[in-house]
Amino acid sequence: MKANENHMTDELLVKYLLDEALSAERKTVESWIHASAANRRYFNHFQLIWETSKQQVIPPTVNTDEAWQRFTQRTRQADNKLVVIRRINNPFTQLRAAIIVMLSVGALGLAYFLADRLSNSTILITSSTIPKRDTLPDGSIITLNKNSSISYTRKFKGTIRKVDLKGEAFFSVTPDKKKPFVISVNNTTVTVVGTSFNIKSIGETTQVVVETGTVQVTKNKKSIELKPKEKLVTRSADLALAKEKVTDNLYQYYRTREFPCDNTPLWKLVEVLNEAYNSNIVIENKELRSLPLTATFYNESLEKILSVIAETFDISVEHKNNQIILKKLVKKDNTPG
Repeated sequence: MKANENHMTDELLVKYLLDEALSAERKTVESWIHASAANRRYFNHFQLIWETSKQQVIPPTVNTDEAWQRFTQRTRQADNKLVVIRRINNPFTQLRAAIIVMLSVGALGLAYFLADRLSNSTILITSSTIPKRDTLPDGSIITLNKNSSISYTRKFKGTIRKVDLKGEAFFSVTPDKKKPFVISVNNTTVTVVGTSFNIKSIGETTQVVVETGTVQVTKNKKSIELKPKEKLVTRSADLALAKEKVTDNLYQYYRTREFPCDNTPLWKLVEVLNEAYNSNIVIENKELRSLPLTATFYNESLEKILSVIAETFDISVEHKNNQIILKKLVKKDNTPG
């Protein structure tokens, strides 16, 4: 017997709905219904379940005893605290049992529905003006560069661990041969089992750099495998996929806060500095672009890096409007007239 507020029982409510309640019992139920808004809501809900239960006609060909046993077995597995309901062959108890069954099935169904919806929901991880590091459900670690994002299905439901990327991210993927890790970015698919690599997408250009393991890149139904110290740069108009050797580690700057240069052309360092510091550095003279620089800058300010460049190559740094201009140093002619 279940008692709700003010000691009203479900059994008495069922008798009332079956029109089997005595006159005094009917008055008791009706007084209880009008006693509070909470009671009215409870009764309306109970009546709805009762009306629905009357429509649940069990076909005569079904073995109801076996069906009941199967139901109680399933619900016990879902909840070890399930109250055992004894079946008695009279209309009153059968109806109450039907109502309780419907309530139980409804609660379990709702729980499974919500769990399924939750497992299928999409998780979005974004970074703002600074890089962001996070751990995925499988233990894989990602580092997002600024203004980047990834999205994936909660708990990686399905046969693959699928991630959608916008911007740039470094992945350190937990190995799982039975469930490949797949990144979709800019009409390009990157598939791995367990490895570490960097993906960068700007406009219509996508770059993949591999640090460990093997990475498969697929685009336009064509695939290519990349090994450590190999990279692929592909644009939307490219028909072929061609890999190349990695010649520097500047791509790591947002993870390491380091700019390692080993005979690195000035133009390449400037390109990364513009990206890292949101600057607009321009090399004015063509002959300065290929000047080789060997130095490592760790967590330095842009002004400090520019001063080292200026001193190393004997060039000037000029701030003009929103540009920083690197150009040849003009030496004054002090020859007497």
